[in-house]
Amino acid sequence: MSANSIPAPPVHRVTLAQLATLVPSCLLLWLALNETIALSAFCGGAIAVIPQAWFTAKLFRARGALAAAEIARSALGGATGKFLLSAAGFAAVFALLRPVEPVAVFAGYVAMLVVQVTGSWLVSTSRW
Repeated sequence: MSANSIPAPPVHRVTLAQLATLVPSCLLLWLALNETIALSAFCGGAIAVIPQAWFTAKLFRARGALAAAEIARSALGGATGKFLLSAAGFAAVFALLRPVEPVAVFAGYVAMLVVQVTGSWLVSTSRW
């Protein structure tokens, strides 16, 4: 089986699931509580989703045993980019967003990590 014929895993579904969870949840927070909490939670969720999507895009560009070195380089670049994007996201939110609700930022971030881990497990076990 050549590298081009190896199908890419459906990891994009994890990002779609994160967005499908984040947007309605934040709309409900906005309706039930207030705009500050909803926007803070959305920003926290985006801080998790955007770097994870970057990492996924970098990691799954190449496939197959012949591309092992490229995959390793992509994994390192993706992990570095994910870390830097996450740090920049938190810095930007806490420096620029006023008013901000820190608990909601971190709750949105953690909620998207839970969706990411669950979705990744479902993809890896071919249940999704």
